[in-house]
Amino acid sequence: MDITKKSSRQISLERADVLKSRIEPYLEASKNIFTGLNISGKIKIRQENIKKLLGADEKDWNDWHWQIKNRISESEDLARFIKLTDKQKKNIDEVGKRFRWAISPYFLSLIEPEGDHYSDPIFLQSIPIGLELQEGIGSPDPIAEEFTNPATCITRRYPDRLIINVTNQCGMYCRHCQRRRNIGEIDVPRSKEEMGEAIEYIRNAPEIRDVLITGGDPFTLSDDILDWLLGELDKIPHLDYKRLGSRMPVTLPQRVTPEFCEMLKKHHPVFVNVQFNSPLEITEETKKACEMLANAGIPLGNQSVLLRGINDDPYIMKKLCQELLTIRVRPYYIFHAKGVVGTMHFRTSVDIGIQIMEHLRGYTSGLAIPTFIVNAPGGRGKTPMLPEYLISQGRDTITIRTWEGQIIEYPNKDADINFGD
Repeated sequence: MDITKKSSRQISLERADVLKSRIEPYLEASKNIFTGLNISGKIKIRQENIKKLLGADEKDWNDWHWQIKNRISESEDLARFIKLTDKQKKNIDEVGKRFRWAISPYFLSLIEPEGDHYSDPIFLQSIPIGLELQEGIGSPDPIAEEFTNPATCITRRYPDRLIINVTNQCGMYCRHCQRRRNIGEIDVPRSKEEMGEAIEYIRNAPEIRDVLITGGDPFTLSDDILDWLLGELDKIPHLDYKRLGSRMPVTLPQRVTPEFCEMLKKHHPVFVNVQFNSPLEITEETKKACEMLANAGIPLGNQSVLLRGINDDPYIMKKLCQELLTIRVRPYYIFHAKGVVGTMHFRTSVDIGIQIMEHLRGYTSGLAIPTFIVNAPGGRGKTPMLPEYLISQGRDTITIRTWEGQIIEYPNKDADINFGD
């Protein structure tokens, strides 16, 4: 039928059918992409087994100090909870001689005990495998933090913001960690004196308006120490806000307590960035932790790392980003994995990240679309990577490609308006 003879409703219905056809492949694929909420019953059973083997009760389990104290860091201990081959145990032991590892009992409960561990996104993020010992590839410090360290605890790569690195301790030690060179064998939080030197540097740098507190993981610090640090930063008039970067709401959500949230509320404006990398990490516990922080008035952003075999699939990443919004976390960044020694098996091409972005723009709400970032070598900062939508530029028009791949011309000149008339 000639389009001029169609009603607007007919045209709209036909367009709706086209749009529905574009989303159907994802809807079919997502039936097999599970969140931790989808398998909460299985996770509860695993948690009961772990508690039994560790002689713990529910009060212990919900105590973040107990979770830290009972981290598993030996292959023989791990083999009590999940099935490991002799080769896997040997690899864990060999890697452990060079790179520290530890997993919280909570995060361990997300691993399928009898499953194929090399296809398990939780196992791959938390348990060493032999690929970490590949020789001759990767750098200990690919973004040259050593040369962007103008004062104790400080990393500075931008004109108006900087990092305070407050500890080398984490709730667990992710296998893709960009700062594994700092982990060491002993947990060493920075002293008040060292953090005081960082505060003094910021006080004398009036151009700094934004401070990110990171580590390690700043949530491993006590409420009192974090309260003191944030309070000292509150006293600096040229600081607009503070940010905290933590993975503990994901890997050890018991850390987020009512008392902790009340403490943070005293220091607004405060922002928290977390790191969910797999939909399986969205569980009843992480949902509760994120909602507690959000209810305390703290905006939450997510910084995923693009990891081969974990989230390097457009549908998995889309599922993750959409589900994060349901627990009140805004997708913020997807980082291309840095070339850190011992982590190169996680690295994808940049093309994969751009392909993922192509499958997000137009296919989900803008709220669910993070920015894909490459960290430029040598500490030169974050660089956005985008699909190419601008095809060419003319004198009065540009040629653009829509999210559906249609090529169209678009006007590109100032409106001809005489404000004197």
